[in-house]
Amino acid sequence: MILVTGGSGFIGSHTVRALTERGETCVVVQRRSGEVPAHLADLRVVAEQADVADLNALRAVGTRHDITGVIHLAGYPAPRGTVGGIESTEDLLRGFLNVVRVASEWSVRRVGIASTIGVYGGLDHDGPLTEDLPLLLTAPHPIPRSKKIGELLGEQLAESTGIEIINLRISGTWGPLGHEDPFFAAPALIHAAASRRPLDLSGLLAQPRLEDALDLCYVKDTGRGIALLQLADHLSYRTYNIGSGRSTSNAEIIEAIKTVAPDAEVDLPAGEAGSGSYLDISRITQDTGYQPEYDTEHAAADYINWLRAGNAR
Repeated sequence: MILVTGGSGFIGSHTVRALTERGETCVVVQRRSGEVPAHLADLRVVAEQADVADLNALRAVGTRHDITGVIHLAGYPAPRGTVGGIESTEDLLRGFLNVVRVASEWSVRRVGIASTIGVYGGLDHDGPLTEDLPLLLTAPHPIPRSKKIGELLGEQLAESTGIEIINLRISGTWGPLGHEDPFFAAPALIHAAASRRPLDLSGLLAQPRLEDALDLCYVKDTGRGIALLQLADHLSYRTYNIGSGRSTSNAEIIEAIKTVAPDAEVDLPAGEAGSGSYLDISRITQDTGYQPEYDTEHAAADYINWLRAGNAR
C-alpha cells in the first residue's frame, strides 16, 4: 500500500487515482477526517485521520496497514504567501522528519517528496530547466524556500537512513479540484469562462499579461508522473522534473478557452513577457516512459466541462 500525505487534495487526489489505476491501494492521510472523500470514493482507498506533525498518529497508521511506499504531498502549513511564524516552520520540519522516520521504521523502499518549479527562481538561464542546474541559496517566497530546505534535508536523511528519497519538482499545475493559484492566471481564466462571470485576478501576486508563459501541466498528467516515479523498478536520479516540457502563454490558454467558450470574458493586457521557463522532462521520460497526454486545448476543455458539470473547483 502507498501512503499519500495530502492525498485528498489537488495534486494528491490525482496521484492517488493514477496509482490505483496501476493496481495499487492507497492510504490517504488527512488532518481533519478519517472518511474517504467523495471524489475518491470509487477507488481502492483507505482514509486515515492524522497530522504528519504528530509522530504517534503516523506510527499508528503503520500498525493498521502494510505501507510499502510514501508520497509526501501535504501542503505548506501557513497561509499562502506568508511564512506563518515559528510554529508553522516547526510543523513543516517536524512533519517532514516524521514521514521519513516512519518510512524507515516500516522499511519503505522509496519516499517521494513534493518540490516545485519555483526552486529554479532567479536563475539567469536560457532554455529548458534541467535538474542539475545550480540553485540559488535564497528564494523570494516561502513555498520555494521551504522546498529548497526540503530537498537538502531529504539528501541528508537519505544518506542517514538508506531510504531512496526523491525530489518531485512539480511545474505550474492546473485542473479539477485546483484553486486559483497566486503565481499564474490559468485557473482564474478557466473559472471565469466556466462560470460566465467577469475575470477576477485579485488572488494573483502580480498583474498577468498575455505574453506571460511558463511550464503548465494539467493535473491529471502531474498525478500520473508522480505515480510512475513511485512505482518504477529503478530510478537513476534523486531529483525529477514533472511538467509538460514546454512553455505555455496566457494567450495560448485564452485561445484554447475560446474554442470551448467563445463568449468568455478572459482578455488580458499585452506587455513585456514574464519568465517563459519550462522544465526539461528527459529524466522522467527516460526512467518511466512518462509523456504528457493533455495539450492546452484538451486541458482547457476538460477543466471547463468539469466545472460546468457542477463541481465547485
